[in-house]
Amino acid sequence: MPRATSGRFSRTHQSSVKSAAASSSSKNHNANEGTSAGVRNPIFNTERFGQHILKNPQIAQTIVDKANLRPTDKVLEVGPGTGNLTVKILEKAKNVTAVEMDPRMAAELTKRVQGKPEQRKLDIIIGDFVKADLPYFDVCISNTPYQISSPLVFRLLSHRPIFRVAVLMFQREFAMRLVARPGTELWSRLSANVQLYSKVDLVMHVGKNNFRPAPQVESSVVRLVPLDPPPPIKFEEFDGLGRIIFSRRNKMVHATFMAKGVIEMLEQNWRTWCSTQNKMIDDDTNMKGKVEEVLSSSGYSEQRAAKMTLDDLLKLLSAFHDEGIHFA
Repeated sequence: MPRATSGRFSRTHQSSVKSAAASSSSKNHNANEGTSAGVRNPIFNTERFGQHILKNPQIAQTIVDKANLRPTDKVLEVGPGTGNLTVKILEKAKNVTAVEMDPRMAAELTKRVQGKPEQRKLDIIIGDFVKADLPYFDVCISNTPYQISSPLVFRLLSHRPIFRVAVLMFQREFAMRLVARPGTELWSRLSANVQLYSKVDLVMHVGKNNFRPAPQVESSVVRLVPLDPPPPIKFEEFDGLGRIIFSRRNKMVHATFMAKGVIEMLEQNWRTWCSTQNKMIDDDTNMKGKVEEVLSSSGYSEQRAAKMTLDDLLKLLSAFHDEGIHFA
């Protein structure tokens, strides 16, 4: 797996960024003046990385306050941009590791703390968060680049040792899916997967005009606290069930399992499980009948995924496992 590089920038690198930025600033400002969603960052082409810099200091302060930072905390920040959040985190935390994809913004962040006491408390990893080797951290704070929203959440939830809390900004629809409850329009496989391993709450909504450049969609901030210890559920199994159940979330569960390819996949998984358990396989096994029996006896055959709670999903998963039927 490719590793992200880390390091600080030299003055030579910084000055080249400065001259390039000045040229870019002039061109972009003149070309896009008077527009909103089309406005480019006057210094960096942040759209390339799906990143929009938070410019409202009050919102930045609220995000940091919601993390309840302690003087001993080591903080991971994803997508620091030019450091509007970073400098506020540095005021309260022991150390900050910032993961930034764009070397030019990382250079700007380095220059922002250069020669100040905060410089010794800041480490920068330049590269892709999804591929980077992450250090130990107590808290994660992120103004999340939109294209890594889902990978970021699940990378955090699988990180060990378990961190204490994360305060994360996402596009509003994604954030609302994270906090959605059963029976609501946005309750989904994403909601169930995240809420199985964490407690997620909505912190606040953030309007698009609080960013530079202004995105086309609104944003929201959520607070995520991983369950410690996590439930003893294999994620691949739970997610495999969710993949089937939520593929047709408003249909009856029975109809969803009877969809093309589902029974065949479950039978293949069952045969694999039998071989690993040294169990005899009956060639006349009626997998469709086995699935229907599980759904009927568990009471979920006529349920709809849109209304099934985490407990419902776990009970159904357990009922399938009792029959040796697995999803991964």
